[in-house]
Amino acid sequence: MAKVEKAVVFKSNEVIDYSEGGVVSKELVHSNAGSVTLFSFDTGQGLSEHTAPFDAFIQVVDGKMELTVDKVKHIIKTGESFIIPSGAPHSVNAPEKFKMIITMIRG
Repeated sequence: MAKVEKAVVFKSNEVIDYSEGGVVSKELVHSNAGSVTLFSFDTGQGLSEHTAPFDAFIQVVDGKMELTVDKVKHIIKTGESFIIPSGAPHSVNAPEKFKMIITMIRG
């Protein structure tokens, strides 16, 4: 797993590895204004339904994810993005391995 340095070009999908049977996260940026976090999910992993107090911008950088927002399932593939509205109940499922970046900006 590569270390992320500021002011250096990097490939997001190479910064984090997959963990067999697990979910891995790596915070890339964190401040009072918000955060940018990279996640990897192994096949069959996920996050149970929850909410967030801020909009969340999702970018899939490898693979394909299932994102359920307000009981509507969305399939998001490499290169695609989605904005989860603040307060919307949502969950994540990995039908296959995938990596995503989530950006949350405090409003």
